[in-house]
Order: sequence, then C-alpha cells, then structure tokens
Amino acid sequence: MMKLNSSSGWLWIKDGFRLFRQQPVEMLALFFAYMFLTMGIGLIPVLGQFMPLILVPTFSMSFMQACRQIEAGQRVHPNVLLTGFRSPALPRLLMLGLLYLLAAMVAIGASALVDGGAFWDFLTSQKPINPQDPKSMPDTAMFWGMLCSAIVYLPALMAFWFAAPLIAWQNMGVGKAVFYSFFAVRGEGRAFTVYGLAWLVLGVLLPMVLSLMVAIIVGKAIAVVIIMMPVSLALTVVMYCSFYPPYTHVFGKPDQANPE
Repeated sequence: MMKLNSSSGWLWIKDGFRLFRQQPVEMLALFFAYMFLTMGIGLIPVLGQFMPLILVPTFSMSFMQACRQIEAGQRVHPNVLLTGFRSPALPRLLMLGLLYLLAAMVAIGASALVDGGAFWDFLTSQKPINPQDPKSMPDTAMFWGMLCSAIVYLPALMAFWFAAPLIAWQNMGVGKAVFYSFFAVRGEGRAFTVYGLAWLVLGVLLPMVLSLMVAIIVGKAIAVVIIMMPVSLALTVVMYCSFYPPYTHVFGKPDQANPE
C-alpha cells in the first residue's frame, strides 16, 4: 500500500470530476439504471426493505468497473451495472452486504439512546423533508441522534470502504478485505479527512448556498428544483466516480494489483 499525504484527498475528488467529464452521459445513464433497479427491488414485499442495502457492495462494483473502463479508454455500457452479479465473488459481496445491513441497524439503534427513537421514527415514516414545512424538518433531538449514528457507523464505514473491490479484484475473503480496508483508511486518515470535508462543502454546503441564492433571486420554489436538480445529480455521480481513485492510489490499479 502506498503512503499518501493529506492533499491526496482533494486529488481524488479532482480525479472523480475528470472521470465523469470523459463520459458524463454514460455515467449518468448507469446511475439512473442503478436507481430504477434499486427502486424496483424496493417494491418487493418484506425483502425490498433490506435488499437495496445488502446489494450496495455488489452494485458498487458497477461504478468501480465503469471508472476502470474509462481510464482504459473503453466505452461504458449499461450492462456494466451487472458487473458484481457476474463476478465469481458474488457470494462474498452479498455476505459483505449483510454486514452493511447489520452495521446500519446497530448505528440507527444506537441513536435511540440519544434521541429516544426520533431518528428511527423519521426513517420508518418515510416522510420527505419539506424546507417550507417546519414540522417536516429534523428537530434538535433527532440531529443528535443522527450524529450519534454517524459516529457509531464510522468504524464500519472505514472497514467497508475498500472491501468490495478487494473482494472482487484481489479475491480476498470478507474478513481479510474488511481488515485491510479498515487499516488502509486509518493509515491514510489525513487524506480521507480532507476528502470528507471537501465533499461536505461541495455536496452539502455549496448546494445549500446556491439554492438560497436562486430562491432569493427567482422567488419560486419550482425554479430552485429545476436548477438544483441537475447540479445535485451531477455531483452525486461525480462522488461515485471519486470512489475509484482512492483505491488505485492505495492499492494500485486493478490490473497491477496482486492478491496476497
């Protein structure tokens, strides 16, 4: 594994933008296909409540493979979405997905110790947040519950960050991949801190400022939606693209990586 400096975190985001710019239509099409398929799975009774989260590692390999093909100068086609399902590592990716689900349940359950279950009630109610309706906005108790969940989930996030590509591309077992991922993220903590803070600014604060400016200038909520929807969509796909550079910087490119 390579040792990186803190500026690498910003470099990963720049690389994400670079990858997106090379094939924006293809990456947007891949993202829409992922969203529609996930929504379809979500309609399945009972299992639909859990399967989208369990399949996160499997679907994540679609975007990793797409970025790999972009770097190789190859065109990304919609069938890339099935990359993880065609992989011999599919059973291990599904096992990793079960760990995702378990970690999420533990993190959300921990929030009840802080907010009395407000965050859990909000998630299960599936009521959208409406900025014009104060009753739909998170209250102070739920904010602390969300913060508690984030802190509890952080070690799991570190363990899962590289786990899927390590399983699919380096043929690691689930336990070994989770172990390597956790200590790789820990070892590059400064770079990941810069990466996370940069995305906080680009993905949360900047859209909020732009939304406020559009609302003040235009004065209509529909205008905010029309203008900000493409911006938010593009930033989301760029963020997905930015997951690939950290892997290649830490573990090397897939065709150069040798399993241990």
